[in-house]
Amino acid sequence: MSQIRFFTDEDVHGPVVTGLRTAGFDAVSTPEAGRLGESDPAQLLWNFQQGRVLLTFNVEDFARLHHDWMTQSLHHAGLIVSRQRPVGDTLRRCIRLAQTLTAEECRIGWNI
Repeated sequence: MSQIRFFTDEDVHGPVVTGLRTAGFDAVSTPEAGRLGESDPAQLLWNFQQGRVLLTFNVEDFARLHHDWMTQSLHHAGLIVSRQRPVGDTLRRCIRLAQTLTAEECRIGWNI
């Protein structure tokens, strides 16, 4: 069982990555990965290739994308969608999720 490795998209507050790292998680942001401006499908594919769970506040687009991928039997490394929340609340929810689930279990997608 492996621990969740996070990737935050452009919509997620920068301090979330710092907080996840402080809590002991492997986390990288879109700017750090040099992926600013990439399409949503390209981001999800890159995260699959990197074994990272994508965290986004872009619920509508990524929920639709997740559904499309599942109907086509495509896979991704995991997707956590949430409406915009304060940094502390986002961190608490992500940490609780990461303490409860393995990276393998995240592959089905979660809404925090």
